[in-house]
Amino acid sequence: MLVILLCTGIRVAYAQNADQAGPKYDQHKVFSPLFYPEKGNEFRNSGGAPGAKYWQNRADYKLNVNLDTAKHRLDGTALITYTNNSPDALGFLWLQVEQNIYREDSRAEATSPITGGRFNNRSYTKGDEIKAIYVVKNGKTEKADYVVTDTRLQIRLKDSLKAGGSKLQIKIEYGFDVPQYGTDRMGRLLTKNGWIYELAQWYPRMEVYDDISGWNTLPYLGAGEFYLEYSNFDYIITAPSSLMVVGSGELLNPNEVYSATTLNRLMEARKSDKTIMIRDSVDILRKEDHAKKPVLTWHFFCKNARDVAWAASKAFVWDAARINLPSGKKALAQSVYPVESKGSQAWGRATEYVKGAIELYSNQWFEYTYPVATNVAGTVGGMEYPGIVFCGSENKGPELWEVTNHEFGHNWFPMIVGSNERKYAWMDEGFNTFLNNVDTKVFNKGEYYVKPDQQKAAPGLFTQDAEPIMTIPDVLQAEFLGVAAYEKPALGLTILREQILGDQRFDYAFKTYIKRWAFKHPTPWDFFHTIDNAAGEDLNWFWNEWFFTTWKLDQGIRDISYPDGDATKGALITLENLEEMALPVTILIKEENGKTATVKLPVEIWQRGPSWTFHYKSTSKIVLATLDPDHQLPDINPENNSFSGLPIPAGTTAAGVIKNYIDAIGGTEKLKNIRDLQVSSTGTVQGSEVQMVTRYRVPDMYYQQITVPSYNNMVVNHILVNGDNVNAQQLNREVPLDDVGKKIVKARSKPFPELDYEKNGYALVLDSALKIVNGDLAYEVDVKLAESATIRNFYSQKSGLKVKQVIDGPVTSVTEWSNYEGINGGIRIPFFIKTTLLGQPAEFKVKETAVNSNISTVSFQ
Repeated sequence: MLVILLCTGIRVAYAQNADQAGPKYDQHKVFSPLFYPEKGNEFRNSGGAPGAKYWQNRADYKLNVNLDTAKHRLDGTALITYTNNSPDALGFLWLQVEQNIYREDSRAEATSPITGGRFNNRSYTKGDEIKAIYVVKNGKTEKADYVVTDTRLQIRLKDSLKAGGSKLQIKIEYGFDVPQYGTDRMGRLLTKNGWIYELAQWYPRMEVYDDISGWNTLPYLGAGEFYLEYSNFDYIITAPSSLMVVGSGELLNPNEVYSATTLNRLMEARKSDKTIMIRDSVDILRKEDHAKKPVLTWHFFCKNARDVAWAASKAFVWDAARINLPSGKKALAQSVYPVESKGSQAWGRATEYVKGAIELYSNQWFEYTYPVATNVAGTVGGMEYPGIVFCGSENKGPELWEVTNHEFGHNWFPMIVGSNERKYAWMDEGFNTFLNNVDTKVFNKGEYYVKPDQQKAAPGLFTQDAEPIMTIPDVLQAEFLGVAAYEKPALGLTILREQILGDQRFDYAFKTYIKRWAFKHPTPWDFFHTIDNAAGEDLNWFWNEWFFTTWKLDQGIRDISYPDGDATKGALITLENLEEMALPVTILIKEENGKTATVKLPVEIWQRGPSWTFHYKSTSKIVLATLDPDHQLPDINPENNSFSGLPIPAGTTAAGVIKNYIDAIGGTEKLKNIRDLQVSSTGTVQGSEVQMVTRYRVPDMYYQQITVPSYNNMVVNHILVNGDNVNAQQLNREVPLDDVGKKIVKARSKPFPELDYEKNGYALVLDSALKIVNGDLAYEVDVKLAESATIRNFYSQKSGLKVKQVIDGPVTSVTEWSNYEGINGGIRIPFFIKTTLLGQPAEFKVKETAVNSNISTVSFQ
């Protein structure tokens, strides 16, 4: 399931204190020998593999349902064959009846925030309407003794189901009304050619009984997804003949439901690496591609899957292409979508994305296991099921790639590797997000790849209210679910792969985990042990700090000195670890003589304490040293990552640096002639386009609004300044600002604040040492706004241009500028802006400017 992280560019939070009283780091906590709680057993061994007596139960399903489009209702029967492979006799069975989440008296409804959210109900149904339940055992059929508790159903057996492979059957007659909005996991969408139905959680499903918890009966509340047994599904759907139906697995009766023309086009698609149109908008209008009878029956079979889902509509356009698997087998990639979603930059590329994602994952990790991969455009923003996914019909371009790639990545986690999503969301969402990032880097030669900047992402990972990854998803705060379940665990795997183990060792260990636990139920400990053993590295320190704590990372360079003051004898570089987390270190070093080198130090340098000094074989003075030069680690305080070792040139003053900057962008007179200015920029965050409009008008009016067009122009940031009136909103909620916070926002609201620095009320301090910004030397000029608020501006020594700004105070932010270009009025502004938005690094490019266009006061609302 795809989650958009909603944080904002202007952050009201605690400031990172660069003058904190000593390191928080304690190596005894990091490298504790007591991380693993227990040894292996006969079910799960100490190396992370299934044990000699590993077992899991099984449930096979025969489902027969009828879709009534007039009533938006599903009715039918489920016949479940349940096999008890456990060593325990079972006196009762537990099932999931998850349509009950849509009841007005559901536990989910009672625990949903009144402010709304993705998983809130928007209407109510009667839930799963159970008409009858029968138990068939030893040839006898009896009415079941059962109790429904919210989204769970218990069957109390007269005689226990014996251990060691005993079977029984459960027959259930049931029905439910299909909700229009189903917690973004199912539902229906009205298009101009008819309703699109996306059906999931559509039949009573067995809960998992395992060797860890026995019956797993956490209720379905919305955020926590699913934990299911592996099964064979034989399912039949009867629907009006005008509807096209797609579902998990293989369609067994295509000749009964498709016209000859459709079958021929489908055959052509199975042989083609290019997308073939099977059912176009013309076919929808002609209504000749189905049998002339009231209803059709569609018969599907899905083998060894944990679930099945399906979709139906008369509005579907349908295209498909061949998937080439590494074993030589073939599968079918297909997409169905309404005509409103057509287009070469929209769903016209959906099948290309499906094919590309599955082929890349199959070659890199484990071969895709289903005969068909179907992408459905509908009301669901993004949701995964075996062999079929639901993605928002309005997605286009990078957004469509992002959601398609993500949802089909789930066919590895949790469809093939069947973890407990309801307890450990990170074991599928985080692992899958990691796969997505690897995949996006190579898909179509990196068409949608954006190099990540983890230093920019760090504030979103380590907020004041951060929660550990190892938290049940229904316990996580809604605004932090995307970090704890998706982004942070994915980054953890990336750090293991790129910084700790290397890709060869990590990939072998990760593939070992997938192979060991394919179609089984691993726990977090099985994963940890497998990676440790297969990679040959004791990583208990990493698992603990990354998954179980909210510790932060702050590594810095404290000092560079030379033996006897002679740089030709080498350099002594002292590092420090100021926060609680430990990670390896990468240092880029440049010398005066032009020599450049990269030094890598293992995490073990932190086993003896919070500081480490090492000898570097320099032959001349070090001009600069930078930790993590590629920004691959989420360091919360990157300002101490660089050390220039060079003082500012004699005679340099803060006023001189400011004057050089003003001259570099046009000069005082031209800047003062700017009466109003509008700048429109676009960027991409998590595959979604973001638009930013900024307006200025002298003397003191400011407007900035950041929106996400694909989410109904959702307003992320809205800031207004009019004289002494300051208003900031995030996600339509007002941000409380004290006097200092307002002062900071007002200071940021001026297009050229340096023009005011010579006035009273500004105290400028030029740092005595040169700083490093993106590998270049820069002056740092600090502007003290108040006792608790400082703006730190960085100006390139070479060009004089402002390249970075750090705000410390009740409002915090980090912004970088580059690519200065000329605009009307004879001035220069940066056309490339790097900041943090939506919990992720954001890079904006200026698209349009307007200078002295007489912006009306109405535009500042």
